[in-house]
This record gives sequence, structure tokens and C-alpha cells, in this order.
Amino acid sequence: MTPAPATRRRFGAALLASSALAQPVPSRVIDAHTHLPFRLHPGPIDADRALIDAAARLGIHQLCCSILSPERPVTLDGFRKANRALASVTKHFPGKVLGYCFVNPGYGARALEEVRHYVENEGFIGVKIYNDYLATDPVVSPLLELAAKLRVPILHHAGHTSWLPSPQPNISDGGHIAEAARRFPETILICAHLCGGGDWEWTVKALRNAPTAFLDSSGSVADEGTIEMAVRVLGADRVLFGTDLSMTASAGRLRGAQIDALTRRKILGDNMAGILARRRA
Repeated sequence: MTPAPATRRRFGAALLASSALAQPVPSRVIDAHTHLPFRLHPGPIDADRALIDAAARLGIHQLCCSILSPERPVTLDGFRKANRALASVTKHFPGKVLGYCFVNPGYGARALEEVRHYVENEGFIGVKIYNDYLATDPVVSPLLELAAKLRVPILHHAGHTSWLPSPQPNISDGGHIAEAARRFPETILICAHLCGGGDWEWTVKALRNAPTAFLDSSGSVADEGTIEMAVRVLGADRVLFGTDLSMTASAGRLRGAQIDALTRRKILGDNMAGILARRRA
């Protein structure tokens, strides 16, 4: 049986607030990085409702989502189908599901047209880039410029994975994202999944001197001290709560972090709310 709304709110507050620092959570707990399944035809599916219900049980109010096409490299037709499907879901769950426009930068003007359409006409809140190109590749520059003009963030897949036997091709790391942020200081960049695998300590340090680069906390890695180090090195204003579908691990990571109540509030929602407000300013 699904808990009543009041019960879900109490459970979510208990899960996301530190037992040692039991303070109210932000008015909006925002998952800055998650996904919905790819589908061939627009319209919501059962998995969409299941994700929203799971988020509600954890006290998460809004989900910043992308739909990724399964092809690698991503094709024009693939990302168009993904974004069309996501637009239908954002309309079905207004205010709950917020959309990132997923594109392959290699498609040049057509990728830019896709982003402009979905941000300006469909209310999408940002851009999602996977690992088709490094963040510092010149082919990505027009997207970085457009995101600045539209005042929306770019969520960039990332990880420092040099120790893996077969790392993803063209995967960016914190160093690439920091360099892109320095080249395009008007663009907000979100480095994906602090806890998604690889050397997270290296990632945090690499982002240190790039003030417009944020780091989301998502992923399934359960190492201690991840949030504390990110806050210590980057500051409380540059860390975002995210799950990347590792929902209980990501919520538990915030609950167990040894941080003060104001820092917790910023990470859980206030920082992402500030990024989203740039579009409306």
C-alpha cells in the first residue's frame, strides 16, 4: 500500500535530515540528476510513475530527468525520440518531472536547434551531454555558448576512470569540465555523479578552481566522506543532491553526512533551485 502524503512527507524528512541535526528540509528537495527509460513512442509508462512514487517516499519533490537513447554514439533520430518522449512526460507530471534536453554535440546546428526548441517551447530546464565528446572538444563549444544565452545548465556525464580496464570512450572528467567552465564562465556546468565510480577525490580536487562548475552527489559508491570532502573543497554552494537512480544510496549519503543544517538545505534543494531560477530571471 502506498503511504498517505502526510506519512510520506514525515518519512522523507526523517530520511534526508540528519538525526543529529534534525532541521526542516528545504521547501523543495530536488534531484538534480536522474533518468527515465527510453521508449519508442511518447507518453508516460509505468516506470515513470514508479520513479515518482519512490521519490515521494524519500521526500524528493522534483526530478530533473533526461531520457538517453541506447545507441552509442547517439544518433540524431535517437536523441529526437528521447526528447519527444520526455516532453510528453513533463506535461503529464507538471512540476514533478523537469526535463534536460539530451543531444549529441556532433550534430552541430541540429543539436543546437533541438536544445533551443525544448528550452524555449517545451520548458526544459537544461542540457544533458553523455560521452560522445570530451567537454573540452571544440564541437561542444556552441552548446556551451547556447546554454549561457538560454541561462540553463549543462549536466555532463563524467568520471575519472583511468584505472578501469575499458573506460568509456571520450568520457570527460572533472578536469575537462573545469577547463570548459573556465573557457565559458557564463555557462553553468554540472559534473555528474560524484559517487558514480572512479576516483571521486581526484574529481573534487579538479573542480576546485572552476566556480561555475557544480558537482552532483549521485551514484551507488558508498565510500565515507564524499559529501564532506566536496563541501570542504568546493564549498556548500556548489554541491547538488542527485541520485542517478541510486535513490536510497544517494539519500542515505546525505543523511549520514557530517554537515550542518544550512549546508544540508543548500545541497538538497536550494542550490539547484538557484540554478533553475536563472532561466526565469
